[in-house]
Amino acid sequence: MNNKPPFNKNFRNPRQQEDEHRINGRIRVPQVRLVGENVEQGIFETSKALAMAEELGLDLVEIVPTANPPVCRVVDYSKFKYEQKKKKKEMKQNAAKTVVKEIRFGPQTDEHDYNFKLKHAQNFLKDNAKVKAFVQFVGRQIVFKNQGFELLNKFIKDLEEYGKPESELKLEGKRLSVFINPKPKK
Repeated sequence: MNNKPPFNKNFRNPRQQEDEHRINGRIRVPQVRLVGENVEQGIFETSKALAMAEELGLDLVEIVPTANPPVCRVVDYSKFKYEQKKKKKEMKQNAAKTVVKEIRFGPQTDEHDYNFKLKHAQNFLKDNAKVKAFVQFVGRQIVFKNQGFELLNKFIKDLEEYGKPESELKLEGKRLSVFINPKPKK
């Protein structure tokens, strides 16, 4: 009796991920520029650079393949990959993440609702988030678009000390909108 699971024709063998750097024997150029610690820097024949790397018990890693001649470094490749991965992760963490908060109005929003939403917008801008304020016209309310423009212009004016508009007011279909960016912190 055969205990093997049935063959799945949809299964594809996982491909070996190609390394982004060429190392040791994969470097196929006649000369390389050698950089790194514990190594004489300069332009060498590839075979001589490989011999120098082997002598130190390290790898020859092509760092800048587009240079003429390509730049190579003598390092422990696994340690080099680890450091590259660590740098990428750190850069990703330091990248600014922009958060967009939406605030919706109607063309006839009363004063209390307006003040309530204004306070929320101020808090969002203090927290360094972008604010998208828009007036949604429903049904025949589009005839009151001048009220929408007045409302958003008042909103922008009231938020002057917290942020400034990214661009002019835009009317797209039945939605009048504006993006407000937070002022940079000092």
